Amino acid sequence: MPGIYIHIPFCKQKCSYCDFASYPREVGKAEAYFACLYKEMHSRANELKGKKFDTVYFGGGTPSYVDPKYILGCMRLIKKEFDLAENVEITLEVNPGTLDRNKMRVYKEAGINRFSVGLQSASDEILRDIARIHTKADYIAATEILKSYELSTDVMIGLPNQSMQSILDTIDLAIERGSKHISMYALTPEEGTPMYSRYLNGDLPDGDTVADEYDKARAYLKDKGFLRYEVSNFAIPGHESKHNSNYWRRGEYIGLGVAASSFIAGRRFTNTESIDEYVHCLLSGKYAEVYSEKIEGEDAKEEFVMLALRTERGIILKEYSAAFGSDFSKDFSSGLKRADKYLLKDETRVKIKDEYLYVQNGIIVDIIS
Repeated sequence: MPGIYIHIPFCKQKCSYCDFASYPREVGKAEAYFACLYKEMHSRANELKGKKFDTVYFGGGTPSYVDPKYILGCMRLIKKEFDLAENVEITLEVNPGTLDRNKMRVYKEAGINRFSVGLQSASDEILRDIARIHTKADYIAATEILKSYELSTDVMIGLPNQSMQSILDTIDLAIERGSKHISMYALTPEEGTPMYSRYLNGDLPDGDTVADEYDKARAYLKDKGFLRYEVSNFAIPGHESKHNSNYWRRGEYIGLGVAASSFIAGRRFTNTESIDEYVHCLLSGKYAEVYSEKIEGEDAKEEFVMLALRTERGIILKEYSAAFGSDFSKDFSSGLKRADKYLLKDETRVKIKDEYLYVQNGIIVDIIS
């Protein structure tokens, strides 16, 4: 089933590594933004009649930073306008420094049933260094509020002055506080961020060090019962993110709000990153799309392969055949020969070997080139 993504572009403070569409000084535009977001929801819902959605995901930015009345307003309209599955997964991203019990009461009324909490590190020193607004104590307090809900925690590796023990301590804290899902991301120094300057200065661990951190953390998570189902995502079986799993299976989703991307009926399209441009477009009676492309033929096949090979599941051969009416092994025969030593293959599927999944990008390029 398709999913719904809602982008909340407001935050209290920009983290030093963040290059997402998030704006700490523009929360005064929230009233106008959400009014236009509701307009977009209504229009898109009319176009998508007949589709049933089984996930809703609020990302950002920091969705938990804005007045919770806006989250409630979004969910009221979504429930009214979209056909939601009975067991719909509804996720809200949370910064631990922005959650309190008053907000939680509103989120409960809105029907939020899953929370993705951005811990990143259990070290207050590291959190200050990367300009996070919360502390370890804030995370503990937030997870106390969320203890009866499905909980995911974000953990970062490859941070400056981060030891392996610090990473394991962060994982331990997430598990102790009730997380059944952990997303573990390696820091990517993006050009234009403060962290990029530190990368240029040589202040960040090198790629081999980060890869070693990842392998040790992956093994540690496995020992704790968390199985990797995508390169950056680990879960106790049965607690995988339905919303993100839909992305990797090349499922449909509608993105709403600034910078939101969508994939519907084979077309990928993305909204502007500018709040002002977004508001202007919606008030003018048009969508704020700045990119649109129909993905067909060989491009669609390559996209299917790229997404599937990020996962432990890999490419299910009968699913590929059903999607494209052709044989995967024949379509990519030369690429499969080039990448053979990195792959596990049988009569039902092809996947990247466990030890190579972290460096899957180069392998995938070899296959689809």
